[in-house]
Amino acid sequence: MKIGIVSITLKGRELSYKMSNFLLKNHSVDRYCYEKNSDENACSFDDIRILVNNIFSEYDALIFICAVGIAVRCIAGNIKSKVSDPAVVVADDSGKFVISILSGHLGGANRLAEVIAENISATPVITTATDTGKKFSPDTFAKANDLIINDMETAKKIAVAVLSGEKTGLLSEYPYKNLPNEVKAGTDFRYGIYIGENNSDSPFEITLRLVPKNLVVGIGCKRGTECEKIEKCVKEAFLKNNICTSRICAVATIDIKADEKGLTEFCEKNRFDMHTYTSQQLMETKGEFTVSDFVKSVTGTDNVCERSAVKHSGGKLVIKKYVAYGVTVAVAEMPVEIDFERKIL
Repeated sequence: MKIGIVSITLKGRELSYKMSNFLLKNHSVDRYCYEKNSDENACSFDDIRILVNNIFSEYDALIFICAVGIAVRCIAGNIKSKVSDPAVVVADDSGKFVISILSGHLGGANRLAEVIAENISATPVITTATDTGKKFSPDTFAKANDLIINDMETAKKIAVAVLSGEKTGLLSEYPYKNLPNEVKAGTDFRYGIYIGENNSDSPFEITLRLVPKNLVVGIGCKRGTECEKIEKCVKEAFLKNNICTSRICAVATIDIKADEKGLTEFCEKNRFDMHTYTSQQLMETKGEFTVSDFVKSVTGTDNVCERSAVKHSGGKLVIKKYVAYGVTVAVAEMPVEIDFERKIL
Protein backbone atom coordinates (compact mmCIF):
# COMPACT_ATOMS: atom_id res chain seq x y z
CA MET A 1 0.00 0.00 0.00
CA LYS A 2 1.25 3.51 -0.86
CA ILE A 3 0.55 5.82 2.07
CA GLY A 4 0.86 9.59 2.46
CA ILE A 5 0.97 11.21 5.91
CA VAL A 6 0.07 14.92 6.17
CA SER A 7 0.77 16.93 9.34
CA ILE A 8 0.55 20.58 10.31
CA THR A 9 1.86 21.11 13.84
CA LEU A 10 5.17 20.26 15.50
CA LYS A 11 3.47 17.51 17.55
CA GLY A 12 1.88 16.28 14.34
CA ARG A 13 5.26 16.06 12.66
CA GLU A 14 6.62 13.98 15.52
CA LEU A 15 3.59 11.68 15.37
CA SER A 16 3.92 11.33 11.58
CA TYR A 17 7.52 10.20 12.04
CA LYS A 18 6.42 7.63 14.61
CA MET A 19 3.69 6.34 12.29
CA SER A 20 6.02 6.08 9.33
CA ASN A 21 8.48 3.97 11.31
CA PHE A 22 6.06 1.08 11.80
CA LEU A 23 4.13 1.51 8.55
CA LEU A 24 7.34 1.35 6.50
CA LYS A 25 7.79 -2.28 7.52
CA ASN A 26 5.06 -3.30 5.07
CA HIS A 27 4.19 -0.24 3.01
CA SER A 28 5.59 2.65 0.99
CA VAL A 29 5.26 5.85 3.04
CA ASP A 30 5.76 9.55 2.22
CA ARG A 31 5.52 12.29 4.84
CA TYR A 32 4.25 15.83 4.16
CA CYS A 33 4.76 18.50 6.84
CA TYR A 34 3.74 22.15 6.99
CA GLU A 35 6.86 24.14 6.07
CA LYS A 36 7.32 25.77 9.50
CA ASN A 37 7.27 22.38 11.23
CA SER A 38 8.96 20.15 8.67
CA ASP A 39 12.14 18.06 8.80
CA GLU A 40 14.73 16.76 6.36
CA ASN A 41 12.89 13.47 5.84
CA ALA A 42 9.58 15.05 4.86
CA CYS A 43 8.26 17.07 1.94
CA SER A 44 7.30 20.63 2.93
CA PHE A 45 4.09 22.41 1.93
CA ASP A 46 2.63 25.86 2.56
CA ASP A 47 -0.96 25.29 1.41
CA ILE A 48 -2.63 22.06 2.53
CA ARG A 49 -5.51 22.35 0.04
CA ILE A 50 -3.15 22.60 -2.92
CA LEU A 51 -1.10 19.71 -1.54
CA VAL A 52 -4.14 17.43 -1.15
CA ASN A 53 -5.46 18.31 -4.60
CA ASN A 54 -2.10 17.27 -6.05
CA ILE A 55 -1.62 14.01 -4.15
CA PHE A 56 -5.15 12.72 -3.50
CA SER A 57 -5.21 10.26 -6.39
CA GLU A 58 -1.54 9.27 -6.03
CA TYR A 59 -1.95 7.24 -2.84
CA ASP A 60 -3.85 4.18 -1.66
CA ALA A 61 -4.27 5.84 1.73
CA LEU A 62 -3.89 9.31 3.23
CA ILE A 63 -3.38 9.92 6.94
CA PHE A 64 -4.09 13.43 8.22
CA ILE A 65 -2.77 14.53 11.59
CA CYS A 66 -4.99 17.50 12.26
CA ALA A 67 -8.59 18.44 13.02
CA VAL A 68 -11.21 16.36 11.20
CA GLY A 69 -12.77 19.51 9.77
CA ILE A 70 -9.53 20.52 8.06
CA ALA A 71 -9.15 17.07 6.48
CA VAL A 72 -12.79 16.95 5.32
CA ARG A 73 -12.61 20.36 3.65
CA CYS A 74 -9.37 19.42 1.91
CA ILE A 75 -10.61 16.13 0.45
CA ALA A 76 -14.21 17.20 -0.33
CA GLY A 77 -13.58 18.37 -3.88
CA ASN A 78 -11.59 15.24 -4.77
CA ILE A 79 -14.05 12.55 -3.65
CA LYS A 80 -15.42 10.54 -6.58
CA SER A 81 -16.32 6.96 -5.68
CA LYS A 82 -15.86 4.45 -2.86
CA VAL A 83 -14.48 2.12 -5.53
CA SER A 84 -11.60 4.42 -6.45
CA ASP A 85 -11.11 6.89 -3.60
CA PRO A 86 -8.13 6.28 -1.30
CA ALA A 87 -8.57 5.37 2.34
CA VAL A 88 -8.59 8.51 4.50
CA VAL A 89 -7.79 8.42 8.21
CA VAL A 90 -7.51 11.34 10.65
CA ALA A 91 -5.58 11.42 13.92
CA ASP A 92 -5.34 14.26 16.43
CA ASP A 93 -1.77 15.47 17.00
CA SER A 94 -1.83 14.19 20.59
CA GLY A 95 -2.39 10.67 19.29
CA LYS A 96 -5.53 10.00 21.33
CA PHE A 97 -7.92 9.09 18.50
CA VAL A 98 -7.59 7.64 14.99
CA ILE A 99 -10.72 8.14 12.88
CA SER A 100 -11.68 6.36 9.65
CA ILE A 101 -13.50 8.92 7.50
CA LEU A 102 -13.40 7.70 3.87
CA SER A 103 -13.26 4.32 2.07
CA GLY A 104 -13.52 2.36 5.28
CA HIS A 105 -14.12 -0.99 3.60
CA LEU A 106 -12.82 -1.09 0.01
CA GLY A 107 -10.04 1.40 0.70
CA GLY A 108 -9.11 -0.22 3.99
CA ALA A 109 -9.45 2.91 6.15
CA ASN A 110 -11.16 1.01 8.97
CA ARG A 111 -8.38 -1.54 9.23
CA LEU A 112 -5.69 1.14 8.80
CA ALA A 113 -7.20 3.11 11.69
CA GLU A 114 -7.08 -0.01 13.86
CA VAL A 115 -3.45 -0.72 12.96
CA ILE A 116 -2.34 2.85 13.64
CA ALA A 117 -4.26 3.02 16.91
CA GLU A 118 -2.71 -0.21 18.10
CA ASN A 119 0.79 1.03 17.39
CA ILE A 120 0.43 4.48 19.00
CA SER A 121 -1.84 3.39 21.87
CA ALA A 122 -4.80 5.40 20.59
CA THR A 123 -8.53 4.72 20.32
CA PRO A 124 -9.76 3.78 16.82
CA VAL A 125 -13.03 5.43 15.79
CA ILE A 126 -14.99 3.42 13.22
CA THR A 127 -18.62 4.14 12.38
CA THR A 128 -19.63 1.70 9.60
CA ALA A 129 -22.57 -0.45 10.71
CA THR A 130 -21.10 -3.88 9.92
CA ASP A 131 -17.94 -3.05 11.86
CA THR A 132 -19.63 -1.55 14.90
CA GLY A 133 -21.95 -4.56 14.99
CA LYS A 134 -19.06 -6.94 14.30
CA LYS A 135 -20.89 -8.36 11.28
CA PHE A 136 -19.62 -9.80 7.99
CA SER A 137 -18.87 -7.04 5.47
CA PRO A 138 -18.88 -8.19 1.81
CA ASP A 139 -16.74 -5.32 0.53
CA THR A 140 -14.14 -5.63 3.30
CA PHE A 141 -14.00 -9.39 2.71
CA ALA A 142 -13.59 -8.85 -1.03
CA LYS A 143 -10.82 -6.29 -0.58
CA ALA A 144 -8.88 -8.49 1.83
CA ASN A 145 -8.98 -11.43 -0.60
CA ASP A 146 -8.25 -9.41 -3.77
CA LEU A 147 -11.72 -10.12 -5.14
CA ILE A 148 -13.19 -7.69 -7.64
CA ILE A 149 -16.69 -6.33 -6.96
CA ASN A 150 -18.43 -5.43 -10.21
CA ASP A 151 -21.74 -4.36 -8.65
CA MET A 152 -21.57 -2.18 -5.55
CA GLU A 153 -25.35 -1.88 -5.37
CA THR A 154 -25.65 -5.64 -4.87
CA ALA A 155 -22.85 -5.51 -2.30
CA LYS A 156 -24.91 -2.94 -0.36
CA LYS A 157 -27.97 -5.22 -0.50
CA ILE A 158 -25.93 -8.10 0.89
CA ALA A 159 -24.62 -5.88 3.70
CA VAL A 160 -28.17 -4.74 4.57
CA ALA A 161 -29.36 -8.36 4.58
CA VAL A 162 -26.52 -9.29 6.96
CA LEU A 163 -27.42 -6.42 9.30
CA SER A 164 -31.05 -7.59 9.20
CA GLY A 165 -30.02 -11.04 10.36
CA GLU A 166 -30.61 -12.79 7.04
CA LYS A 167 -28.19 -15.57 6.09
CA THR A 168 -26.09 -15.19 2.94
CA GLY A 169 -25.35 -18.18 0.72
CA LEU A 170 -22.01 -18.99 -0.87
CA LEU A 171 -21.03 -20.75 -4.08
CA SER A 172 -17.30 -20.69 -4.83
CA GLU A 173 -15.17 -22.16 -7.57
CA TYR A 174 -12.16 -21.66 -5.32
CA PRO A 175 -11.31 -23.30 -1.98
CA TYR A 176 -12.24 -21.29 1.10
CA LYS A 177 -12.02 -21.41 4.89
CA ASN A 178 -13.25 -19.71 8.08
CA LEU A 179 -16.85 -19.04 7.05
CA PRO A 180 -18.48 -16.48 9.37
CA ASN A 181 -21.83 -17.23 11.02
CA GLU A 182 -23.64 -14.93 8.58
CA VAL A 183 -22.52 -16.93 5.52
CA LYS A 184 -23.55 -20.50 4.72
CA ALA A 185 -22.31 -22.76 1.90
CA GLY A 186 -25.07 -23.61 -0.59
CA THR A 187 -27.58 -21.95 -2.87
CA ASP A 188 -30.79 -22.29 -0.85
CA PHE A 189 -30.83 -18.61 0.07
CA ARG A 190 -32.31 -15.43 -1.38
CA TYR A 191 -29.06 -13.51 -1.04
CA GLY A 192 -25.73 -15.04 -1.93
CA ILE A 193 -22.13 -14.64 -3.04
CA TYR A 194 -20.74 -16.34 -6.13
CA ILE A 195 -16.94 -16.46 -6.44
CA GLY A 196 -15.87 -17.50 -9.91
CA GLU A 197 -15.44 -16.60 -13.56
CA ASN A 198 -18.88 -17.42 -14.97
CA ASN A 199 -20.53 -14.04 -15.62
CA SER A 200 -23.86 -15.65 -16.50
CA ASP A 201 -24.14 -17.75 -13.34
CA SER A 202 -26.80 -16.40 -10.93
CA PRO A 203 -27.27 -19.09 -8.29
CA PHE A 204 -29.23 -16.74 -6.01
CA GLU A 205 -32.16 -14.38 -6.50
CA ILE A 206 -29.76 -11.59 -5.53
CA THR A 207 -26.21 -12.63 -6.45
CA LEU A 208 -23.03 -10.75 -5.64
CA ARG A 209 -20.41 -11.92 -8.14
CA LEU A 210 -16.79 -11.74 -7.08
CA VAL A 211 -13.79 -12.67 -9.20
CA PRO A 212 -10.15 -12.97 -8.05
CA LYS A 213 -7.55 -10.43 -9.12
CA ASN A 214 -5.00 -13.20 -9.63
CA LEU A 215 -3.86 -13.19 -13.26
CA VAL A 216 -0.19 -12.75 -14.16
CA VAL A 217 0.56 -11.47 -17.66
CA GLY A 218 3.77 -12.76 -19.21
CA ILE A 219 5.09 -10.37 -21.86
CA GLY A 220 7.82 -10.57 -24.48
CA CYS A 221 8.49 -7.87 -27.06
CA LYS A 222 10.92 -6.61 -29.65
CA ARG A 223 13.40 -3.98 -28.51
CA GLY A 224 11.88 -0.50 -28.80
CA THR A 225 8.23 -1.61 -28.83
CA GLU A 226 5.95 1.25 -27.77
CA CYS A 227 3.76 1.12 -24.68
CA GLU A 228 0.64 1.56 -26.83
CA LYS A 229 1.38 -1.61 -28.82
CA ILE A 230 1.98 -3.63 -25.67
CA GLU A 231 -1.28 -2.40 -24.15
CA LYS A 232 -3.19 -3.13 -27.35
CA CYS A 233 -1.82 -6.67 -27.54
CA VAL A 234 -2.73 -7.38 -23.90
CA LYS A 235 -6.28 -6.06 -24.35
CA GLU A 236 -6.79 -8.11 -27.51
CA ALA A 237 -5.56 -11.31 -25.85
CA PHE A 238 -7.97 -10.84 -22.94
CA LEU A 239 -10.88 -9.85 -25.19
CA LYS A 240 -10.47 -12.87 -27.45
CA ASN A 241 -10.55 -15.13 -24.40
CA ASN A 242 -13.48 -13.30 -22.76
CA ILE A 243 -11.45 -12.43 -19.65
CA CYS A 244 -11.51 -9.03 -17.96
CA THR A 245 -8.20 -7.13 -17.75
CA SER A 246 -9.19 -5.90 -14.26
CA ARG A 247 -8.08 -9.34 -13.03
CA ILE A 248 -4.42 -8.58 -13.79
CA CYS A 249 -2.32 -8.51 -10.63
CA ALA A 250 1.23 -8.48 -12.05
CA VAL A 251 3.43 -8.57 -15.14
CA ALA A 252 6.33 -10.98 -15.65
CA THR A 253 9.09 -11.10 -18.24
CA ILE A 254 12.75 -11.98 -18.81
CA ASP A 255 15.43 -9.94 -17.02
CA ILE A 256 16.88 -8.49 -20.23
CA LYS A 257 13.57 -6.59 -20.61
CA ALA A 258 13.78 -4.99 -17.16
CA ASP A 259 14.66 -1.60 -18.70
CA GLU A 260 12.47 -1.90 -21.82
CA LYS A 261 10.92 1.57 -22.00
CA GLY A 262 7.58 0.61 -23.53
CA LEU A 263 7.13 -2.25 -21.07
CA THR A 264 8.04 -0.23 -17.99
CA GLU A 265 5.72 2.57 -19.15
CA PHE A 266 2.90 0.04 -19.57
CA CYS A 267 3.41 -1.22 -16.01
CA GLU A 268 3.68 2.27 -14.51
CA LYS A 269 0.61 3.50 -16.37
CA ASN A 270 -1.50 0.61 -15.12
CA ARG A 271 0.19 0.34 -11.70
CA PHE A 272 1.31 -3.24 -12.32
CA ASP A 273 4.32 -4.64 -10.49
CA MET A 274 6.84 -6.04 -12.98
CA HIS A 275 8.81 -9.17 -12.07
CA THR A 276 11.78 -10.43 -14.10
CA TYR A 277 13.51 -13.79 -14.34
CA THR A 278 16.72 -15.05 -15.92
CA SER A 279 16.67 -17.27 -18.98
CA GLN A 280 17.83 -20.16 -16.81
CA GLN A 281 14.99 -19.63 -14.33
CA LEU A 282 12.50 -19.58 -17.18
CA MET A 283 13.93 -22.72 -18.79
CA GLU A 284 13.66 -24.52 -15.45
CA THR A 285 9.95 -23.68 -15.22
CA LYS A 286 7.88 -26.82 -15.77
CA GLY A 287 4.93 -26.99 -18.15
CA GLU A 288 3.91 -27.36 -21.77
CA PHE A 289 4.99 -24.27 -23.67
CA THR A 290 5.06 -22.95 -27.22
CA VAL A 291 8.71 -23.43 -28.23
CA SER A 292 10.66 -21.08 -30.50
CA ASP A 293 14.26 -21.79 -31.51
CA PHE A 294 14.61 -18.19 -32.71
CA VAL A 295 13.52 -16.77 -29.34
CA LYS A 296 15.98 -19.11 -27.61
CA SER A 297 18.83 -17.95 -29.81
CA VAL A 298 18.09 -14.33 -28.87
CA THR A 299 17.08 -14.60 -25.21
CA GLY A 300 18.43 -17.93 -23.98
CA THR A 301 14.93 -19.31 -23.35
CA ASP A 302 12.56 -20.89 -25.87
CA ASN A 303 9.56 -18.92 -24.64
CA VAL A 304 9.35 -15.69 -22.64
CA CYS A 305 5.66 -14.89 -22.19
CA GLU A 306 4.29 -18.32 -21.22
CA ARG A 307 7.22 -19.35 -19.06
CA SER A 308 7.39 -16.03 -17.18
CA ALA A 309 3.62 -16.02 -16.52
CA VAL A 310 3.73 -19.55 -15.12
CA LYS A 311 6.97 -18.91 -13.22
CA HIS A 312 5.60 -15.94 -11.32
CA SER A 313 2.05 -17.22 -10.81
CA GLY A 314 2.94 -20.72 -9.69
CA GLY A 315 -0.22 -21.74 -11.51
CA LYS A 316 -1.47 -22.77 -14.92
CA LEU A 317 -1.86 -20.99 -18.24
CA VAL A 318 -5.30 -19.61 -19.02
CA ILE A 319 -4.20 -17.80 -22.19
CA LYS A 320 -1.46 -19.35 -24.28
CA LYS A 321 0.96 -17.32 -26.39
CA TYR A 322 -0.77 -14.53 -28.30
CA VAL A 323 1.25 -12.57 -30.85
CA ALA A 324 0.56 -9.11 -32.29
CA TYR A 325 2.41 -5.83 -32.99
CA GLY A 326 5.80 -7.36 -32.16
CA VAL A 327 4.52 -8.39 -28.72
CA THR A 328 3.86 -11.82 -27.21
CA VAL A 329 1.40 -12.19 -24.34
CA ALA A 330 0.40 -15.15 -22.17
CA VAL A 331 -1.62 -15.29 -18.96
CA ALA A 332 -1.42 -17.65 -15.97
CA GLU A 333 -3.66 -17.86 -12.91
CA MET A 334 -2.27 -17.75 -9.38
CA PRO A 335 -3.74 -20.40 -7.06
CA VAL A 336 -6.30 -18.88 -4.69
CA GLU A 337 -7.59 -19.83 -1.26
CA ILE A 338 -10.37 -17.61 0.05
CA ASP A 339 -10.06 -16.80 3.75
CA PHE A 340 -13.05 -15.07 5.38
CA GLU A 341 -10.84 -14.02 8.32
CA ARG A 342 -8.12 -12.40 6.19
CA LYS A 343 -7.44 -8.73 6.99
CA ILE A 344 -6.73 -5.95 4.54
CA LEU A 345 -3.48 -4.88 6.22
